[in-house]
Amino acid sequence: MRIEPDASALADRDVVLVTVKGGDTRAAAEALAKVPRPDAILVSFQNGVGNPAVLREAGLNVLAGVVPWNVLRSDEAHFHQGTSGTLSNGADAPAALLAAVRSAGLPINLRADVVSVQWGKLLINLNNSVNALAGVPIKEMLEDRGYRLVMAAIAREAIATLKRANIVARLDPPLPPRLMPALLSMPDWLLRIAARPMVRVDPLARSSMWDDLSRGRKTEIDALNGEIVRAAERAGIDAPLSRAIVELVRSAESAGGSPGLSATALQHHLGLARS
Repeated sequence: MRIEPDASALADRDVVLVTVKGGDTRAAAEALAKVPRPDAILVSFQNGVGNPAVLREAGLNVLAGVVPWNVLRSDEAHFHQGTSGTLSNGADAPAALLAAVRSAGLPINLRADVVSVQWGKLLINLNNSVNALAGVPIKEMLEDRGYRLVMAAIAREAIATLKRANIVARLDPPLPPRLMPALLSMPDWLLRIAARPMVRVDPLARSSMWDDLSRGRKTEIDALNGEIVRAAERAGIDAPLSRAIVELVRSAESAGGSPGLSATALQHHLGLARS
């Protein structure tokens, strides 16, 4: 891999993959606006659902894509894939992209409903904030039913919000989103059986939002739980759990790190604890 600090190195590329954090998309769009050839295609492989529109505002030719797995940076030049999954891109993905991805040994699905897949990934990514606030590896979080009940409540609220807003979300593998809260709420022994074929999690993997907090960077909370809050507002309803999560993560950003909340403490913060 060759690292170039200047966007001008992309001037002769057929396809450009945009993988910056959501908060950096506008700056990336400005840097890329006059760099690629007019026929070059940009693929937004980013969290959230709004980044392709931001890139298009700069006059760029952009396709939406979805990276399903967790990625954690171990240093400035090395990235670690912590969970499993298959890339998704629009059905009109260019041949150059498909050839490059497949030559790297990565599976990719072409989806006419890629925007719905983005929303499905966003539902999964709502767990990023829980992991960032917990400050533990993802596998450890998923093995703790207390944390899973928090994730189930947030997912249940988000699914109801998307339904009210007439937004379709699809998950890959094809698990109906409405079943996700029930899956997360299962007793530990049953979840181990039900979830084993769906996803593999590296014992050391953590969310990219935890990584941002640990490095003192602004997180993508506005593009994740914040997107649910905005969808609820547009639909004329409230999403109090996601709104509270946004506030907790912003407080953690100001404090400069994960608060390391236990499952019980997080339930209390969200008003989910039983009296």
